[in-house]
Amino acid sequence: MIIVNRLTKPVKSSFFLFGPRGTGKSLWVKNTFPDSLFIDLLDPEIFRKYIAYPETLRQLIAGNPSKKDIVIDEIQKVPQILSLIHSLLEENKNLRFILTGSSSRKLKRADVDLLAGRAIKLNMYPFLPLELNEFFSLDKALNYGLVPLIYFSEEPEKTLSSYISLYIKEEVQAEALVRNVPAFSRFLEAVSFSHANVLNVSEVSRECEVERKTVENYLKILEDLMLSYTIGVFSKKAKRKLVSHKKFYFFDTGVFRYLRPKGPLDNRSDIDGQALEGLIAQCLRAWIDYRGNKNSLYFWRTLSGNEVDFVIYGEDGLVALEVKNSNKIMPFYLKGLKTFKSDYPLAECILVYRGKEKLKIDDILCIPVEEFLLKLHPEKGITDNIS
Repeated sequence: MIIVNRLTKPVKSSFFLFGPRGTGKSLWVKNTFPDSLFIDLLDPEIFRKYIAYPETLRQLIAGNPSKKDIVIDEIQKVPQILSLIHSLLEENKNLRFILTGSSSRKLKRADVDLLAGRAIKLNMYPFLPLELNEFFSLDKALNYGLVPLIYFSEEPEKTLSSYISLYIKEEVQAEALVRNVPAFSRFLEAVSFSHANVLNVSEVSRECEVERKTVENYLKILEDLMLSYTIGVFSKKAKRKLVSHKKFYFFDTGVFRYLRPKGPLDNRSDIDGQALEGLIAQCLRAWIDYRGNKNSLYFWRTLSGNEVDFVIYGEDGLVALEVKNSNKIMPFYLKGLKTFKSDYPLAECILVYRGKEKLKIDDILCIPVEEFLLKLHPEKGITDNIS
């Protein structure tokens, strides 16, 4: 497996490192802090010890005075240990805790703010194509996603299947987050149709035959498990009436592909288009976070139907980006960008498509998707990346 320095700035203080399972958190901390005390709470024996006797942590640190870095993997398994960590940090200013987690649900209940000011929050995402460099395959990314565990598997389809089952069994069922696992499984299928689309909770509720409040709870579970996210509509100084609902995405396009039911009446090009937009979304989201959250990610859609898939707004300026799963550029593909440009003349407009040529049409830069993704570097702004 290839791992690069995914956290571009060195971290001297204690920190939380959140990210979905399989994104390489454990491997990264082992490689980055090879001389640390490493506590793996996924190990059943170690988990039982610390859930029963959290004070074991104090004894371990006292027995290894030369160790200043303590890694606790999957901290959400024993959230009550946070109080002890807080005390240890107060007692010993030289200690540094690296706390990884794939779920924020239990930590929210345990009040992560106990460590406020002493531990920063960082995130790890599926690969950015730049990290893979010559190993990046657009087709593979669109079919199986960019989760390191799955991307480098010899049997990615089977690994992806096991990965989804693991989340349902270990994170949802084992932690009793839902009582009706079959209903939750139906919900996962139903909400997959909303991937890269405006989320209509009532419609999802009808599809999976559960109450609206239940669907809202299921959506919160996905978010807490870092399996999904939403982006809001860009409405700053809006000149037109805009939609109000958010767009929904699974955190990785491979997860979407697996969960999305396929049948003879399904339009393959629609699914491929959703997958491509989702891939761009997850890469933009990671780029924004790794860059230090200098920008925010939105979409833009008017009530009359004009839309732009993504709007990036912040210190790097204003960029409108449209994604098309086509190797040709049709004139009407540019309509939404042109409308946005008329409302926001300062905006840089970009069309990402499946073709091979980099073109400029009516002041809109049209760039092949592979080139766009491979140039997406956290140390550069969007326009700097593709210039």
